[in-house]
Amino acid sequence: MANVVIVTDSTADIPEELVTKYDIHVIPLRLMFGDESFLDGVDMSAKVFYDRLVKSSQLPTTSQPSPADYMQVYEQIGLQYPGSPIISLHISSGLSGTYQSAVLATSMMENDADITVIDSKSASYGFGLFVVHAARMAMEGKTVAEIVAAVEQLQKKRKLYFLVDTLEYLQKGGRIGKAAAMIGTLLNIKPILSIDEEGIIYAVEKVRGRKKATARMVERFQEDLGGITNINVAVGHTADPASAEPILEELAKVFKLEEVVLTNVGPVVGSHVGPGTLAVFIWPA
Repeated sequence: MANVVIVTDSTADIPEELVTKYDIHVIPLRLMFGDESFLDGVDMSAKVFYDRLVKSSQLPTTSQPSPADYMQVYEQIGLQYPGSPIISLHISSGLSGTYQSAVLATSMMENDADITVIDSKSASYGFGLFVVHAARMAMEGKTVAEIVAAVEQLQKKRKLYFLVDTLEYLQKGGRIGKAAAMIGTLLNIKPILSIDEEGIIYAVEKVRGRKKATARMVERFQEDLGGITNINVAVGHTADPASAEPILEELAKVFKLEEVVLTNVGPVVGSHVGPGTLAVFIWPA
């Protein structure tokens, strides 16, 4: 049987070197600044995006790929890798219609394509790491069933927290009220966010000051892992790799870090959380 082919969308925020290394097929979402439209991760780099976001008075809008976009990619894979099954793994259906577009595209395929669509119930590299793990297994010749089972196990083990630098973008996006954003800014409140089992973002707790919030994230990871000390870690930053150093230093004091990945929180996710966001994902090594 031909090897499984892995498809995802651009909100997985996977570093380009890993996309290339593991032959991952990435379908871009679309980002709009007013009348200007860009393909996420294709037409605009993360650095250019965040520079523009800070200067823009209007929050950019985003849209998921259409079913036709997915069908085109699936058909191309069918031509390039005849007979290969496909696993298509996407951002939480609770945050975007991207997963639903993939499901609809699969139902519209005229041939007997073997496509398994997975709702990651996560965002950014919180599911990008699932995609990379799946792609590694695909290269090893694992079956669809084996890969799906491994992803489900990794979903249960992976822990994540986001730290936003400002409440402005959550307020602009309608996730919190204007009054709450103003009070939070005045009090230097740094919400620690996560994503629940249904794939919805929620506030875990609120801490005053970034340094205290960073320390609290490390404490929460210790509580979550219950004695596990060897971990893999990925840190998502907003085109500022140096911002990942403090959290990695704190994690290294209490955990043994095995695989370490630094990646950008891409434009689509970044438009909702804003510059200065730090996203930390860990899973047992």
